[in-house]
Amino acid sequence: MLGRLALVIGSLLFTLLVVELGARLMRGPERLWEWRNLVLVEREMAGTRDRRFAHDAELGFIPTAGFKSADINYDARSYRIGPTLPQDEAARPPIVALGDSYTHGEEVADGDTWPAQLQGILHRPVVNAGVTAYGLDQTVLRAERAVAELKPVAMVIGFIPDDLRRTEMRRVWGTEKPYFTLDGSELKLHDVPVPPSPAPRDTLDWTQWIFGYSVAVDAFLRHKGWQYEWAVDHERALPRGDGERLACALMRRLAGLARDARAPALIVAQYDPYSWQDAEFQKEQRRIAAGVLKCASDAGLATVDTFAAYDKVIAANGLHPIYLKHHPGPVGTKLIAEQVAAGLAPLLDRQRAPGGGSRDDPGSRRQ
Repeated sequence: MLGRLALVIGSLLFTLLVVELGARLMRGPERLWEWRNLVLVEREMAGTRDRRFAHDAELGFIPTAGFKSADINYDARSYRIGPTLPQDEAARPPIVALGDSYTHGEEVADGDTWPAQLQGILHRPVVNAGVTAYGLDQTVLRAERAVAELKPVAMVIGFIPDDLRRTEMRRVWGTEKPYFTLDGSELKLHDVPVPPSPAPRDTLDWTQWIFGYSVAVDAFLRHKGWQYEWAVDHERALPRGDGERLACALMRRLAGLARDARAPALIVAQYDPYSWQDAEFQKEQRRIAAGVLKCASDAGLATVDTFAAYDKVIAANGLHPIYLKHHPGPVGTKLIAEQVAAGLAPLLDRQRAPGGGSRDDPGSRRQ
C-alpha cells in the first residue's frame, strides 16, 4: 500500500510538473526557468503604486502634484491639466469634475478626457479632479477639498458601479484609504489620518506564497476569470453590499456640500465595457447604478445615466469604437461630455443671479 501511495503521489507530481513546464513554454521559452512570484510582481506593479500617485493623509492617495509625461500631466494642486482656453473664457468660474478613472481619463491623453471635451463644449474652465482607483467615498472627500480650493460654479460627479465595492475597502490595489461606516443614518469616517501602505510582499497569504510561482495556476485562473481577485491587493473593511447602503448617505453629504457652496451637483452613471459582454453583469451594474441615481434624486441632486446613449452607439457600431481596453476612448469620452453638457444646462441656467447678473461674470466670482 505504501508503494502504491508513493506511485500515485509521484505520478501526480510528475503530471503537475509537465503541466507547469508546458504552461511556461506557451508563454515563451525565456519563461521556462524564470522563478518569480507572479502575484507579488502584479502587486508591485499596481497602478496606485507608480510615481503618478502620492500618499495623502485624508484621501489615501492623490495624483502627484506637478507630474509630467507624454499623455498625463498634473498641475501644482494635483488636478489633471486640460487644454488652454482663451483669456475671456478662462476667466469664468470653473466647473469641477470628480470621480474615478473614467473621469480622470485613464488610457487617453489630457485633451481627450471627458472633462476636457466638456470644456470645449461649454467654453469655460472644467477642472479634472478625477482620480484613478477612487471609491465613491474618496470622490466625496475629494469634492469637499476641491470645492474649498476652486469655488466652482457647479460639480459633476461621475461613478461606475464598482466604486461602491471600493467604498467597502480599507485598502485598494495595495494602497490604504479612508472609509465610512453608518452610525444610524450618519456617516462616520475611519482611518484618517490614512496610515502608510504596507509593502506588497507583506500582504501575501500562504497560498499566494506557495502557488504564486506557478505559471500553470496563473494561466488556469486567467482562463476562468479568477486571476484578478487572486492577485489584487484589496482589504475589506465592510461586508459585501454595504457600499450600496452607504450610497444614500454619501449623496446627502454631496447635497449638503452643493447647498453650502452654492454649486449644484450633477451625478453621472458610467459603465464598464464588460456590461456589453455579459448580460447578467449588465443587469447587476444597471441595478447598482439605478440605486445610486435614486439616492441622488432623493437628496435633490440632478442625475444623468449614460447607459442608453452608449447602448445605442454600441448597437450600431460595436464596442471597440467606444472603449479602448478598460476605459472609454476619445469617441466614448466625447459621448459622455455631450450627455453631461445637456445635464448641466438647466443647472447653470438656474445659477444666474437676480437682476441679470450671473456667477458666470468674472466680477461676480466669490472670494
